[in-house]
Parts: sequence; structure tokens; C-alpha cells
Amino acid sequence: MRLGEIVLSTAQEQPASTALVFRDQIFSYGELAVSIQRTAAALRTLGIQPGGRIALLLPNCPPFVLGYYGATLVDIVAVPANPLLKPAELSYIWNDASIELVITIPQLLAGVVTARDTVASIKNIVVVGEREDCPNADTIEGFLTFNEFVVKGAAALACTPEIIETGPSDDERCAIIIYTSGTTGHPKGAMLSHKNLYSNVSQARQALDIVKKDVFITVLPLFHSFSGTVCLNIPLMVGCTSVLVENFVPGRILDILEKYGVTIFAGVPAMYHGLLQHTPERTHDLSALRMTISGGAPLPVTTLAAVEARFGVPILEGDGPTECSPATSINPLTGVRKPGSVGLPLPGCEIKIFDDNDIELGTDEIGEIVVRGDNIMLGYLNQPEATLEVMTSGWYHTGDLGKIDADGYVFIVDRKKDMIITAGLNVYPREIEEVLFTHPAVADAAVIGLPDALRGEEVAAVVVLKPGTSVTERAVMAFCRERLANYKVPKKVLFRETLPRGGTGKVVKRLLKKELEMELGA
Repeated sequence: MRLGEIVLSTAQEQPASTALVFRDQIFSYGELAVSIQRTAAALRTLGIQPGGRIALLLPNCPPFVLGYYGATLVDIVAVPANPLLKPAELSYIWNDASIELVITIPQLLAGVVTARDTVASIKNIVVVGEREDCPNADTIEGFLTFNEFVVKGAAALACTPEIIETGPSDDERCAIIIYTSGTTGHPKGAMLSHKNLYSNVSQARQALDIVKKDVFITVLPLFHSFSGTVCLNIPLMVGCTSVLVENFVPGRILDILEKYGVTIFAGVPAMYHGLLQHTPERTHDLSALRMTISGGAPLPVTTLAAVEARFGVPILEGDGPTECSPATSINPLTGVRKPGSVGLPLPGCEIKIFDDNDIELGTDEIGEIVVRGDNIMLGYLNQPEATLEVMTSGWYHTGDLGKIDADGYVFIVDRKKDMIITAGLNVYPREIEEVLFTHPAVADAAVIGLPDALRGEEVAAVVVLKPGTSVTERAVMAFCRERLANYKVPKKVLFRETLPRGGTGKVVKRLLKKELEMELGA
């Protein structure tokens, strides 16, 4: 079944149950189903054919949910993106995906229009808000408010109810494309099928014992694969309630947990750190909360212990890359939880440790973590060679170094790739280095991740200047900020005469990182 059809099926079973809560507005499953169908019809009315692609550039809000499921209902592919991305970054993604329509908010409209100027395939921009919130809306070709867009869908359904009837679904066809930062300097579009995603829902639901009465708080951004599965697909396919929150503000999160009787909180380590640092003005009743889930970055054992001691609720640390839909392992809710591990493989998800020759290693031997199961992506959009590189011997190669102990628990030791994970978001140094190399004063540069108590890692740049030039740390940061999303901008810029290089001329980042950690006391 298509993802949208699964949610409609849930709505048929329990139309009066609460599906979403947003800014204290309550949306029943019946109301959600009607809106999803209208969104699907509107997409078809605007001429987007099965296999076409739309972009979701939105914070956590109901239109994200409608665009996500409405598209999948009529075999259109949704492509979520981080609202923090700059126009040049969006332009690359949207050209690569041949985006035909963008759904966004007024605050992001100027950047969307700038990006759209370089993406010939975009025909419509749909904005969640009123026309008066959007300067020059009447001059933007294909502009619609979201309300106008949905009205089109409602009218189309009234005239032609079968507009969204596309026949039997192919579970193996692409449903969602999520872009991951790439080692080549550009992100890669991981194509996830309907089968990939609902298989992962089934795997995670079984491991976490999710029931219909569960209430999720969705503060993780929905464009992120972790949130898409754990905070969107799981609750709405099972029949739970999801409380959508636009921003992480510790005090407000505690208020929401209490007010709505939230039972499941999913977050990245930086969120748990923020909750620990917050001193509430009053005591909150969190008795309904039965579990918290951590992913997106390694969770310090000290943070885990402190959160469990303060809030009296277990944290289940798990793992999984976007390419795996994304969950692959998690510590069990009942039974042994091993701090420092990412738990046991999900049911139906195989995990092994391979050496460089794809030979399986034994207990506690360190090698590359590889995964196999119905949740593994179709491949990378337009990049068959990159797909073949990670999909060898019938297994997805994660690029993470790890081990599996005698009890089957998975431990991540390090990363083969240079990826930096900051506050749960993936950052690849090469992309930032390419920007640094365009600075007129920069002769050489290397970007590494340094330990950070709040974010897990922080981005640090080491720069060699051209002879006779000078530039400040602040100026380099400002240069990057104009060209990169804020979370990719280096938090530290250090200057060196040379960079350590190996025999092949490559920067030896391991040595550079060790040197900086000693110097900075990181």
C-alpha cells in the first residue's frame, strides 16, 4: 500500500480519534483524511503526474503532513528539505530532483524565489499563509496560498472523485527522497520506497511496543528521516496522536509533555542536554511519559544517566542512517539496556560487521557496520556509481566502524567517513572546504569535527592563508554564513602555516584533530 493509503485506512477505523495537535488546534483522523485527499487532488489538478516530485520546505506544521501523504497517495514523490538551507543549496537539490512544486512559508519565500530562478522545472510555489503575508505575491508566477491550493483539490474531488484513483500501488516505487550531505561536496538523494518506509515502521513499532493510546511529541524537524519515521509515520500509521511543535524550547516542551499526556519523546542528544540545563519555574507532571528515544548522534553516557535520574524515564538509544529509512537498532524497552551501545537490531533488520574485503568479523571485532533488510533504500537519485559503492555483497555499507558484542548489541566506535554530526544533523567537511577555497585569502583548508558537550560535535576549520593576505576568524565565519546553512558554518576557525599531509598529499585529519584537541583541551 501507499503511505497515504495506510493513513486513510487508519482514519477509516478511528475517524474521531485525535491525529494531530498543532498550536492547541486538534485535528481528528477523519479531518486529516479529507485534507490529505484534497491535497492529493490539488497536486494532480496542477498537472503533476505520477513520478513527479514536490519540495516541502516547512517547519513542523499540518501542511507538511498533508503534502507528505497527499503526494504519496497519488504516486508523487515528496522531497523534504531543511528550511535552514540557503538558495544555492536548495537550487542544487531541486534541480537534481526536477522539482515541480514547492510548499513553503512566507518567511522563506524570498529564498525560494531566488532558488527557483535557477530551477526551470518549478511551476508552482504554494505558501502556507495569507497573500498579504507575501510581498509581491501577484508577481510570482504560479503562486498560490495553501488555502487556495486545497480549495482547488476540493473542487476537483467534487467534480471528479476518481482523480486520486491511480490503481494498484507498486510498493517498490519511490515514495520519498531525502537528501544527505555528500562526501563529494553535494548532497545525495536517498530514494525510499513505500515498502522501505512502512517496513521500518513495522520494525520499530514491534521493538518499541507502540500502541494506539500513545501520544508522541514531534519537535524533531520533520524533514529529518529520524523524525519522519518515528514521529510521523509510526504514530499516524498506528493510530496514535502526534503533537507538532515548531521549535525546541525546553520550558515549552515540558509544558506540552504535561498538558497532552505525552507518552513518547524522541530527540537528539542536544535536546536532552537542553532539558538538563533548563531550570523550570514549577514541577511538571510527566507521569504519562513512558519512554524517550535518542538518535541522530552519539548520546554521552553521562547525559543518559542524568536525564533518567532527573525525569525518571528510560532513554532508548538507537541508530540508523537515512538510507535505512532510517532505524536499524535500538536498546530494548524491557530487558537489558547497555549505555554506550545503539542497542539490538530491529526485528527483520540484519546487522553485521565486515572487514575491508566484506568478510564477516567475529564478536567484539571492529569493522564496518553493514545492514540488510526491507528498509534499505532503492538507491541514490541520479548516482548509480555512488549506489553501487555502498550497496555491495547484498548489504548496505554504513561507513561506520563498530562492533557487536556477545549479546548482539551494536556499538559504534568511529566513522570511516569524515562526516560530522552536529546536533543530529549531518555535515560533510568537503562541502565546507569547497566554500573556504573560494575565499580570496585562503590557500588551503581542512574541516574537522571537535567534541562538543551540547551538539555532540562542532565544526572547526583550519585555514592556511595566501602569502601577504590577512583575514579574521569572524570574517571567515561571515563568508561561510553567506553560502552555507548556519549549522554548517564553522564554530571555530584556526590559522596554520601548513596542514599535515600524508604520502599521497591528502590532509591527515586524524593527526590534525588530535593536535587541536590537545591545544584546545577538547
